[in-house]
Amino acid sequence: MNLIIRKAKIVDPKSPFHHQIVDLKITQGIIEEIGTAIPNSDTHSEYQQEGLHLSQGWFDTSVSLGEPGFEDRETIANGLDVAAKSGFTGIALQPNSNPIIDNQSQVHFVKQKAVNFATELFPIGALTKNSEGKDLAELFDMKNAGAVAFGDYGKSLANANLLKIGLQYVQDFDGLVIAFAQDENIKGNGVANEGIVSTRLGLKGIPNLAEELMVARNLFLLEYTAGKLHIPTISTAKSVALIKEAKAKGLKVTCSVAVHHLVLTDEKLDGFDTRYKVSPPLRTEADRQALIAGILDNTIDCITTDHNPMDIEHKKMEFDLAKSGTIGLESAFGALLTVLPLDKIIEKLTFGKSILNIESQEINKNNKANFSLFQIDNNWTFGKENIMSKSKNSAFLGQAMKGKVLGIYNQGKLVINHG
Repeated sequence: MNLIIRKAKIVDPKSPFHHQIVDLKITQGIIEEIGTAIPNSDTHSEYQQEGLHLSQGWFDTSVSLGEPGFEDRETIANGLDVAAKSGFTGIALQPNSNPIIDNQSQVHFVKQKAVNFATELFPIGALTKNSEGKDLAELFDMKNAGAVAFGDYGKSLANANLLKIGLQYVQDFDGLVIAFAQDENIKGNGVANEGIVSTRLGLKGIPNLAEELMVARNLFLLEYTAGKLHIPTISTAKSVALIKEAKAKGLKVTCSVAVHHLVLTDEKLDGFDTRYKVSPPLRTEADRQALIAGILDNTIDCITTDHNPMDIEHKKMEFDLAKSGTIGLESAFGALLTVLPLDKIIEKLTFGKSILNIESQEINKNNKANFSLFQIDNNWTFGKENIMSKSKNSAFLGQAMKGKVLGIYNQGKLVINHG
């Protein structure tokens, strides 16, 4: 649709209009004009909201949707609608469906399901066949079919040699390996962060070492192969330090942190509420503060929701038996505004495109219109009425929020969140 957006404050350091309040005239998905009081000859619809802010479209590097196979948790169609109304113009889809996305036909399937939506879908292919950690999947074929990276969601690769070969193999076509870091032997039967809270509650603990040992190992493999590696959803202070050291050496490593690790701690586990069971587990306040510092000094490259819908049968049960995972798209921006400055949030919600070699353009004349629309002054509490996902397993229910997502403009479409 052709559109004029009125009186929007631009948040885009790469744009000459950064922090200016302007009108934007969009024709056939392209920014035709930026200025003040742009005239409308009745050829364009108009959108205006008090306190409207506009940035480059946000991108989430880790979203699980279930389809194919787990449509009861979430479908691609509804998931993309939720992402749009949560401010995301692009998502990277994790391969943890049934069947696993480990070949080109599965990549084609999910891409076809995402045609004609305002939010674009970029598949991550499994690194190993069926994500079993035994043999590399068809990486080159999946790359040609449209996969943007390769990783086994929520699973560490126990076979160090296989990860080494993967890091070497993808260099021939500039591929990116994603390596989740958690030593399964050290984790054992752990279900919560090992510390004062898990001891008090009698829950089996997962020590920080389970993550940090694998981060260190994977960084050694990266240095040996001179490859390119992304470490998702780090959760401990030592992990931040290890990655900072690796970057100082010049290694091609990037990392992300999940919103819930920036906002919540293991103190939330006191009621044994399985909504707070995530992987890696919620850590201590000291770890949370270290993650915030890692965002502010750019050791951590991007923020993800790590959106992972779970059906009620796998969540409403004993803490030890419940599956890990929380939905996070709807609550991401409101939660982040309570702990980080706006410009840093926008930077970390858009940098994922650079990691995955996805084109992004500053907000300027003649560029593609790819925007997130939001307000920043509202104070509210996240409730069930704010959940648009099919699954309701949100760790943020009852959490104080700030600001409001209004919607997105992308692919020539305006999607507004009327909630």
